[in-house]
Amino acid sequence: MGQQEKVATSLAGTVSEEISASLTAVDAELARRYPGDPGTRQPVHTVYVPGDVFEPGTLRSWGDQALAALDEHAPDAASFAAVLGIPEELAGPVHDRVRAKLEREPVEDLRIDFEDGYGPRPDVEEDEAAARAARLVSEAYANGTAAPYMGIRMKCMEAGVRDRGIRTTDVFLTGLMAAGGLPDGLVLTLPKVTYPEQVTAFVQLLEAFEKAHGLDAGRIGFEIQIETSQSILAADGTAAVARMIDAAQGRATGLHYGTFDYSACVGVSAAYQASDHPAADHAKAVMQVAAAGTGVRVSDGSTNVLPVGPTAQVHEAWRLHYGLTRRALARAYYQGWDMHPGHLPTRYAAVYAFYREGLEPAAARLAAYVAKAGGDVMDEPATAKALSGYLLRGIDCGALDTAEVARLTGLTRADLDAFASPRRGDLTVTAP
Repeated sequence: MGQQEKVATSLAGTVSEEISASLTAVDAELARRYPGDPGTRQPVHTVYVPGDVFEPGTLRSWGDQALAALDEHAPDAASFAAVLGIPEELAGPVHDRVRAKLEREPVEDLRIDFEDGYGPRPDVEEDEAAARAARLVSEAYANGTAAPYMGIRMKCMEAGVRDRGIRTTDVFLTGLMAAGGLPDGLVLTLPKVTYPEQVTAFVQLLEAFEKAHGLDAGRIGFEIQIETSQSILAADGTAAVARMIDAAQGRATGLHYGTFDYSACVGVSAAYQASDHPAADHAKAVMQVAAAGTGVRVSDGSTNVLPVGPTAQVHEAWRLHYGLTRRALARAYYQGWDMHPGHLPTRYAAVYAFYREGLEPAAARLAAYVAKAGGDVMDEPATAKALSGYLLRGIDCGALDTAEVARLTGLTRADLDAFASPRRGDLTVTAP
């Protein structure tokens, strides 16, 4: 110990108190608008199935079709890795985990579609389909065959289809309540949002439903689908998507990029409509910045190139989908859309390769940070948060095992949760 320093100050204690008082409103506003990540599982994809196509066996059928595609077009780890360019050391682990995933949980998030994938129908037909969807979703959660997340995409709040969208939402939610209540994994998707007032209107609808059934205020959340240029840049030059998040009053859970509607909206010709187009990158970057810190997740869109036909054609579509998914992951878009069972093998292959190739470096950096051991990278708390989030997403989707992460980091799942989402409680690191 050296000589003890003499500590002196120049300001009266009231200065600090006055400054704190002046920032009380700002502190409250920061806490309200930017609560941070909710700390819940984010699905790696969303699968859309038209309302008249969804059946009790749809999820299992998608998994079986995906497995059949693997058997036909890449029957072993080496051939699958060769198609996608997966490194040899990851070929076996990725292939085995992809097959296990398709057998166990082929779809993480299912949206029964009553919008573009369903189209205009007679009211009596859509009523019946919405009621049927509610019954099948309730039965799936009751018998253990549900995806972790399930729900509907209704028609939008534009004048021509507004009443139909409201009625379908009412029929679906009412059917769920009659069958035992709203499942924890319920997700609603509001498409083609252009003005924040449309989000406000949907909030009004959900508030009315909650009040009618005696539900807690805010029980029902929803995703906002970004499919128009006006949702990115409003007429007054502001970022409308940020105002939409605010208009949702804490109910917004996600922002989903609509690849083809948005591309067409800004004039991209059909041959160039894709999630890696510069117009798409701009829109998603604005979405990402608007959502940062709010607890609202951002999802990439889809590809319309389907892996069907002869093997060479399937392989080409697989390489495209794998590359787009890896590109999205590197840009922190951890979720996307899958439009065909044949997309599932490459969705999970891309996700699993992404997390498995980064497991050891991420674990080593986090362990060094916890131990204050230093090393060739000097990480800060924000990076520790990102490292923990990376490992947790890998665990949640099946790319990583809790035990191997604990072995490499010396941390429990609770420790990782605390680093990734400190608002859950005090950061306490324990031995695994």
